[in-house]
Amino acid sequence: MSITTTTKSALLAFVAVALVAAGYFTSIPQANALTPLADLQAGDLFRGEAFSAVYYLSVDGTRYVFPNQNTYDSWFDGDFSDVKFISDSDLTNVQIGGNVTYKPGTRMIKINTDTRTYMPAADGSLRHVTTEAVAVAYFGADWNTYIDDLADGFFTNYTIGDPINDAAEFDKAAAEAAAVSIDNDKGLVAPASISVGDSGYSPIDVNISAGQGVRFTNNGNDSHSATADDLTWGTGTLFTGEEFIRRFDEPGTYTFFDSYDGSNTGAIYVN
Repeated sequence: MSITTTTKSALLAFVAVALVAAGYFTSIPQANALTPLADLQAGDLFRGEAFSAVYYLSVDGTRYVFPNQNTYDSWFDGDFSDVKFISDSDLTNVQIGGNVTYKPGTRMIKINTDTRTYMPAADGSLRHVTTEAVAVAYFGADWNTYIDDLADGFFTNYTIGDPINDAAEFDKAAAEAAAVSIDNDKGLVAPASISVGDSGYSPIDVNISAGQGVRFTNNGNDSHSATADDLTWGTGTLFTGEEFIRRFDEPGTYTFFDSYDGSNTGAIYVN
């Protein structure tokens, strides 16, 4: 049989939605000083001045968003002591890489429009917990207190994996232990680097693995870009000192040119 959560009051649901809409990390005290963007390190938790949303700085140089506090709590147990404040202007200079998903094995989740309850697995995969017996094996007799409701809009952050018909089919403790960081869970790695200068790209080509990114940095005095030959992607205009990170998930050859100087060309080989 399919398990469902116990009925929750409409008031509780309303409050949960209101907290998300208002900014769900309002309990974080205001910082006494701002951290310079250059001092942020991969793995840091940070937020801007005006908005309360908290981000994770991934090893690929982008920021990953915690879509709600429950997702944050699955990784950090509600501890905000390490969250750093940066200026709002610096925040705009860190690209968004995606949304953080639940830490595998920590809790179960469901959405209001689906009666099924899911166990989060690696990299945002969800596995349907098909019976109460399986849930009890993982969380004990009070298993229903380990279910979080997820807004429908965040469900698209996940993919659906194989159902769990027996507790032996998913090692909850091993999955949780393996997720040592958000980078590790999502398989994120440091990007390759290409400098965009007034005399061209350096290097003019790089070899990367599927899922890896490339950081383009304008180290010249003039405006430049990296624009795909087939125009399917591009950095947009990069002014001096600006950078852009683009992740390449599919193997292939990606050639590009500088839209400000068509004689400057380069290539990315994704294996």
